[in-house]
Amino acid sequence: MRHHHLLLRCRAMPLLPLPPRTLRVSGGLVHHRLIRCHGMPIPRRTPGVSGGRLFASLPLPPPLQSPREVHVWYLCPDELNNQSQLNMYEELLSPSEREYADSMKATMLRKDVVLSRALLRTTLSRYTGCKIDPRSFEFKKNKFGKPEVLWPLDDSTAEQPLHFNISHTTSLIACGIAINAHIGIDVEEKKRNTTKNILSLARRYFTPSEVDSLAEISDSDAQRKEFLKLWTLKEAYVKALGMGFSGAPFSTFSIMLETSKGIRISKTSNASRPGYDHLSENWLFTLAELNSSHYMSVCIEDSSRSQGPEDSPAPVGLKVWKTVPFVEDTLVSGTEAVKLIA
Repeated sequence: MRHHHLLLRCRAMPLLPLPPRTLRVSGGLVHHRLIRCHGMPIPRRTPGVSGGRLFASLPLPPPLQSPREVHVWYLCPDELNNQSQLNMYEELLSPSEREYADSMKATMLRKDVVLSRALLRTTLSRYTGCKIDPRSFEFKKNKFGKPEVLWPLDDSTAEQPLHFNISHTTSLIACGIAINAHIGIDVEEKKRNTTKNILSLARRYFTPSEVDSLAEISDSDAQRKEFLKLWTLKEAYVKALGMGFSGAPFSTFSIMLETSKGIRISKTSNASRPGYDHLSENWLFTLAELNSSHYMSVCIEDSSRSQGPEDSPAPVGLKVWKTVPFVEDTLVSGTEAVKLIA
């Protein structure tokens, strides 16, 4: 699993008029398909970058209403094979990102880098009302590798309390967005096979209570799936913390799936050692099946610690879109494409 954590700085661009687009509803899915508008002016841009008129054509998402709400945008690399379209996405990248993509020896890996960066840039642009050109984001890692958003001090654009995280497999790339709450997201293929015995892996990475829970599952396929669910939840938490695996080893906290209070996290005795005092339990989780092929976990910080009925945390409000940036967006929440597990 490869994750890219980035710090970004943005420069505003003028907001162009939106081109016309059609809205199509079928089978519970809401589709936005863009109609090409060749008469639109192309804004000033850096040399060698084309397609500027498309930047203002990204349909805007509904606003994030609460720190407990998460928006996820995902794409499927296998469905994006038009070379002209891929070239357009590549032109959104910075020189250093293109250099990194070019360093990939395998064509599939290079494509994966281009699409993940393009998805991140276009998604962030949406949440600025498309006032920020996707090409204008500058990326830099902080000392922990956790991404944050910085706005230039001399820019009139008000600072946005956006937090984001990105995760991908070879067959799916997802970007999560939240406001005023740290976020982590992880996706794993449901059919992912491991070279080692599941319990052997669990003993190496998980806590004793999690190993015991897996050992009680006699069916090997069910055991493997439960392992993957726990893995995605743990990785989403570590990514939300932004400390990296070394700063929050999986053995320092337990994830409890089957509880009346939803998915819960608890620190183990290992977490009492020096260096792990940053671990906390005030987090909310969502676990779902995505596209019938992946497990997706989202973790967001619950700084308010407010409780719902029966002392249970209020659920994470999740909206999910499948996207082909600049071409078509489909809201898939509430359909067979997104099945909530917990």
